[in-house]
Amino acid sequence: MKKNMNDSKFARKSFVAEHIASLPKSGIRKFFDLVNTMDDVISLGVGEPDFTTPWTIRESGIFSIEKGHTSYTSNLGTMQLRRAISDYVAKNYGVTYNPANQCLVTVGVSEALDIAMRAVLDPGDEVIYTEPCFVSYPAEVRMAHGVPVPVETYAKDDFALDPEVLRSKLTSKSKVLLLNFPCNPTGAVMKRQQLEKIAQIAIEHDLLVFTDEIYSELNYGEKHVSIASLPGMAERTIFLHGFSKAFAMTGWRVGYACGPVDIIDAMMKIHQYSIMCASTTAQEAATEALRNGAKYMEEMREKYRERRDIMVKGFNELGLTCIVPQGAFYAFPSIASTGLSSTEFAEKLLKSQRVAVVPGNAFGACGEGFIRCCYAASSEEIIEALKRIGKFLEEIGHSK
Repeated sequence: MKKNMNDSKFARKSFVAEHIASLPKSGIRKFFDLVNTMDDVISLGVGEPDFTTPWTIRESGIFSIEKGHTSYTSNLGTMQLRRAISDYVAKNYGVTYNPANQCLVTVGVSEALDIAMRAVLDPGDEVIYTEPCFVSYPAEVRMAHGVPVPVETYAKDDFALDPEVLRSKLTSKSKVLLLNFPCNPTGAVMKRQQLEKIAQIAIEHDLLVFTDEIYSELNYGEKHVSIASLPGMAERTIFLHGFSKAFAMTGWRVGYACGPVDIIDAMMKIHQYSIMCASTTAQEAATEALRNGAKYMEEMREKYRERRDIMVKGFNELGLTCIVPQGAFYAFPSIASTGLSSTEFAEKLLKSQRVAVVPGNAFGACGEGFIRCCYAASSEEIIEALKRIGKFLEEIGHSK
């Protein structure tokens, strides 16, 4: 008799690991699967520059292929790129790393963070991170068998991390503090005085710090300060950065990690066995970006500043309170006054006016009552989106 595999008698057990099966799918990607089924949508959702990678950077990648540079590189990355990273970080962040053993080139910052987690976490170790946060943070902690511990941040504090709230989350199992400033999704930044207090807590409680500074060039106020540059912090900090945002290189997938020799070596082992090395072509393009891409980055940043001002002014005029983000390219307006949840607001807005935004609760529970709107879109699209949002607010009877 032929077996019917739908018959429960023959059904097999699930082979998916429990800690993976329990992970939720990305709230951003889930929402944009719906967006992709619709026409005439203005997207303020996906956090990707609308600029093309500058020509000289693209040209460098093209030339690398034409010259036949198609082999593996060192697991750590090309020495040429690691030297450029070391020089760039020293000049712009005030921290000196040895390119021979303190810089690791990865497939985007996402890989750098993933292998950093796996390199240092034992089962049950706690990772403290600020929330609202980038959607992958708690998932990456769980995949490394750690315990994610969110520290809430609030609009009244411009979404900066409060040292006393951080202290209240510390336990004997606290091992890593994960920071992301400028922040996705809030656009929040941390000033030197604020970071000094956080650094003191890290030193007092012997915490390792992961600092994801992928948006650090997109800073519109005071000069960006890395916590790694503060006294006593370089030896306990993994500096994470990459090329996606500042140089409009999302598809090239190049990131890097800098830090203490022993941790970078441990990360390299994981990278060695799972990835081997980042793309040779992308590494050569990234080297060009660090050496000669500053002018393009500055031009893009000023465009973002203009768009930010249009978006924030527009939201406040519509009666949706929005702080002025000092970094990244996201606005995080409150929609609490509408009486709708973040998900309800985003879904109804999409269906009614064809404007896509991300529900704030995709970035953690304390993101509820907000939406994330990316201003890496043209000024014309932002202005039209604001008009459509205004019509939607009229539809639901929202008063300014």
